[in-house]
Amino acid sequence: MSSVTVINDAQFESEVLQADLPVLVYLWAAWCGPCRLVSPSIDWIATSYADRVKVVKMEIDPNPETVKAYKVEGVPAIRLFKGDEMIYSWEGAITKDKLTTMLDSNL
Repeated sequence: MSSVTVINDAQFESEVLQADLPVLVYLWAAWCGPCRLVSPSIDWIATSYADRVKVVKMEIDPNPETVKAYKVEGVPAIRLFKGDEMIYSWEGAITKDKLTTMLDSNL
């Protein structure tokens, strides 16, 4: 069983860009209502897809470098990376079904 790793700007390169597996980055904010709705789906993905994808969460307010580098304009936001390449980007609430469909087509 896998769990979600919480990261910050300083850890982004080692935890995401240099990861052995594709990485789903979930960007969120404490003040974001839709983030609270999406968060359980992210936790489910971390467990259900543990053998295929690494899942990390990053709070946007204390991590402006990553937010700027990957043009995060709204939260919740999803970025999917394979190596150092961002292969999928989504902003706004997303259902578990849409998440699984996206992962199944990109992994």
